[in-house]
Amino acid sequence: MKKQCERGLNYGVIGNCRSGALISNKGAIEWLCLPKFDSGSVFGKLMDEDKGGSFDILPENEADITQKYDWNTNILITRFSCKDGIFEVHDFMPRYKLDGGNYYSPPDVIRYFKHIEGAPSFRIRYDPRLEYATYDTRIDIYKSFVKAQTTKGDYDSMYLYSSMNISNVACRQLLTLTKDEFVLLSYNQKLLKQTVERSYTKLTRTKAYWLTWSERTTSFGKYNEAITRSALVLKLLSYQKTGAILAALTTSLPETIGEVRNWDYRFCWIRDASMVIKIMTSLDHYNLAHRYLRFITDLLPDKDERIQIMYGIDGQKKLTETTLDHLSGYCNSAPVRVGNAAYKQKQNDIYGILMDVIYQHFHLFSVSLEHSEELWTITRNMVRAVERNWQKPDKGIWEMRQNNKHFTFSKVLCWVAVDRAIKIASLLQQQDQVDEWVDLRDKIKKDILKKAWCKEKQSFTQAYGYDDLDASVLLMEFYGFLSGRDPQFVSTVKAIQGELEHNGLMFRYKNKDDFGEPSSAFTICSFWLVRALFMIGEEDLAKEKFDKLLTYSNHLGLFSEDLDFETKRLLGNFPQAYSHLALIDTAMLLSGGKLSKEELLLQIIH
Repeated sequence: MKKQCERGLNYGVIGNCRSGALISNKGAIEWLCLPKFDSGSVFGKLMDEDKGGSFDILPENEADITQKYDWNTNILITRFSCKDGIFEVHDFMPRYKLDGGNYYSPPDVIRYFKHIEGAPSFRIRYDPRLEYATYDTRIDIYKSFVKAQTTKGDYDSMYLYSSMNISNVACRQLLTLTKDEFVLLSYNQKLLKQTVERSYTKLTRTKAYWLTWSERTTSFGKYNEAITRSALVLKLLSYQKTGAILAALTTSLPETIGEVRNWDYRFCWIRDASMVIKIMTSLDHYNLAHRYLRFITDLLPDKDERIQIMYGIDGQKKLTETTLDHLSGYCNSAPVRVGNAAYKQKQNDIYGILMDVIYQHFHLFSVSLEHSEELWTITRNMVRAVERNWQKPDKGIWEMRQNNKHFTFSKVLCWVAVDRAIKIASLLQQQDQVDEWVDLRDKIKKDILKKAWCKEKQSFTQAYGYDDLDASVLLMEFYGFLSGRDPQFVSTVKAIQGELEHNGLMFRYKNKDDFGEPSSAFTICSFWLVRALFMIGEEDLAKEKFDKLLTYSNHLGLFSEDLDFETKRLLGNFPQAYSHLALIDTAMLLSGGKLSKEELLLQIIH
């Protein structure tokens, strides 16, 4: 595990809104689940250096290896500058529109070997371990492909095709590159002959798709590169089939090395996904919002059905959590978990977060009568749920597995739910509902102002009756509960910064939870602090902190869930939707506003 732990999360991510892969800065595929995001891994070296399996490219001579994304795409380019020549590997998962309007996004990874100069030689270590390496994987070499398949347990298989000698590829024989070649990994056996020309066509069409998608992304006065890369990450974490948004691509990457705060994040959290949708619509990507709201309406057919905090990407409601005890875990940080028991939790903030997105949808779009009636029914149901639950304790935004409390953030988001419902009712000219709900909104706000305020700390606290501070309270301004210049909010920001900031990064909270005191920085909280500082008038300090935060990404501009306070090493599941949506929101705030097409053209020219 030593090499992996020293390297950290220096991975690039590729994907096609069906699945995704992590590729190390040395060009090795070390995490890939097929055919979907939440399937068993076929390469899982990320979870176990010895047992997990990977796809490595091993230059025969000394090589300088560099990595970048093809500009404004999710195509990853790893360049091998060797003593005997230079070549690049362009890694991607095909995604583009077909003539009928549907997307071509097969469960495939294509590694396009582009010859640059000389005659570089290398070996390929193709070592798949299907189904989380639970049992041995058998490799069979045929005339035109290599088949990997399980030997026990649930049957699974994968196919490899290549323009290079298929036996030499599979058996780690020396390969010499004198022209462009390809390797294709597919969950399905191919019906058509796979050629270099076919792979190159898929590469160019996928590149055109991502460039077109990025071109539609709103441009700003500053931080466009960081905004676009983060938007591309969020797009990758969307599941085309249902509209679900994943929290991250991985499972069980620890918040702190050697500890057990390891969770499976390959699911759709209502909170995370709704916040992603709000940000992406701000960047003019509306299709994600339409598909996500359809995902929600399909999940809630009954008027009294309880909204879960999270669902499977195909809408599964039961996400039983198990552990893979045969895997040692990332840097020996066991257990490796599949599934997530948090789906059973009660978190009252989800009503407000989802209602905020529904309000935005009504505000931005002309909605069909049928769809409006569906969303109006959900709106009224959620207000009823808030009426029943807002005075009850819950698990809170951080998913405490024990000890329900009256968390301030949950109360604020209950207020948000009713506030946005009132705005929706006004848009739909339902004045009777407006009159009925105003009293409830005012009652919740009065309760929060009275019970969440701590005179000694001059701050709103994590929960009623406690003096612990919590970074989530910084979102009071973001959701419109208090203005940025409200004296109580200004005081709260300064108190939270004073107590939770350490070495330029933020704790979520410092009080003990189910596993003791937290020991890593939660990335999104550092972005929240930047936003809050900006809104209370500390604009120069906010910009300084934000610029510093951007330097803590990995070599490709990607963020995980957590950061080590001392080394700034990325920790936790990766890439993390929560972190990237907060980056975009903060960058938009600090950027100086949107650019017109003319301003953007001038910026490019200069």
